[in-house]
Amino acid sequence: MRTTILRRLGRLAVAGFAAVLLAARPAFAVTDIQLWHAMPGELGYQLDKLAQDFNASQRDYRVVPVFKGLYTETMLAALFALRLREHPAIVQVAEVATATMMAARSAIVPVYELMRDEHEPFNPADYLPVIAGYYADTDGNMLSFPLNASTPILYYNKDQFRFAGINANEPPKTWPELEAAAEKLRAAGYACGFTVHYPSWVNVENFLAFHGLPVATSANGMDGLDAELVIDNPLMVKHLAALAIWQKSGVFEYSGRTTRGERKFITRDCGIFLGSSASRADFLTQTNFEVGFGLLPYWPEVAGAPRNSMIGGGSLWVLRDRKDEEYKGVAKFFAYLSRPDVQAKWHQTTGYLPITRAAYELTRSQGFYDKNPGADIAFKQITLNPPTDDTRGLRLGSYVTIRDIIEEEMEQALDGKKTAAAALTSAVARGNAVLREFERTNK
Repeated sequence: MRTTILRRLGRLAVAGFAAVLLAARPAFAVTDIQLWHAMPGELGYQLDKLAQDFNASQRDYRVVPVFKGLYTETMLAALFALRLREHPAIVQVAEVATATMMAARSAIVPVYELMRDEHEPFNPADYLPVIAGYYADTDGNMLSFPLNASTPILYYNKDQFRFAGINANEPPKTWPELEAAAEKLRAAGYACGFTVHYPSWVNVENFLAFHGLPVATSANGMDGLDAELVIDNPLMVKHLAALAIWQKSGVFEYSGRTTRGERKFITRDCGIFLGSSASRADFLTQTNFEVGFGLLPYWPEVAGAPRNSMIGGGSLWVLRDRKDEEYKGVAKFFAYLSRPDVQAKWHQTTGYLPITRAAYELTRSQGFYDKNPGADIAFKQITLNPPTDDTRGLRLGSYVTIRDIIEEEMEQALDGKKTAAAALTSAVARGNAVLREFERTNK
């Protein structure tokens, strides 16, 4: 018995000694990777969860999302921090700032180089062409990672449609049909027929693409810095003039720039909303009515319409002058984001487009589209027809500034201070001056 007791004491001593040794070892070092982003609300929550899932999938790296305001604020904050060497490894930038980020080549690590150098799986052919092409150089090399690709679609309040005597199972397909539906909503006592957010993105850039018309020459700037705006075409003049007329009658309500139009739909003020496919996440969690989905409307007299819409949203850019270990983690994070199961879940919970066909097919095979009618509208819209030079995207320098100019001139027309033609002529002249300055400083 004494021998048994001694053996037990010996085992306890060894166990205690091992515990002391383990306690004395340094804690396992985890490399933090800051991701500055522009996603508030439900989308910010989903991004946080995406990072948490990645962090839980391995033990070497921790992605830390930090909300920095809207897109422009986030990009400017990162570029300013870069001068102070206090910048993050990853920053989310709006799609229209792609040309500006490309011009800052010395400040970025191209994604294709990062993935190659870190030996992580990365094949541009896996990504949808309309998405990969937007963020690639002329040789097809992807410069940033397309985290959140969206496109504007049509949303409508099915409950209000029924009350107003409109077929709730048939969204308006053309602008005359949308006008008729909006007039019925007004007659039924609702404050406005339809509204939008990001007015230039929806009612200029994607409006023109959906009708197969260019925003600018040189393949919308994809072919070079010599591009010039051509948004003062007859169809755009007609459309802006129609918006001004509808604004006076209450058929259309201008809700300002950025995202304020979403609230008009959520609060039942407007029965129809044209805006990002990613608004779906907020609408499904914040509305108390049945939401319907449809493609963007088009003018039926335009030959070949509808074509396809362009993507919006943003992508993740990698900034230089961070530690090598951080770049290893960034590459693993991007490889994780590319997995079909991860992409499918992100697409399903946010309304953003699946960036790979594999993610789309997985979502379809899971029965998600059958259970959630309308969730595939955005995918169908961007793949409605093969993209052309006029519909695959924009690559225009300082376009954040130009978009402000366009919206300022649109507001002049909507307020009746200028004709639609005069407003668009002014937008072209002012916007082209910005393009020439960008060309001069980025030869």
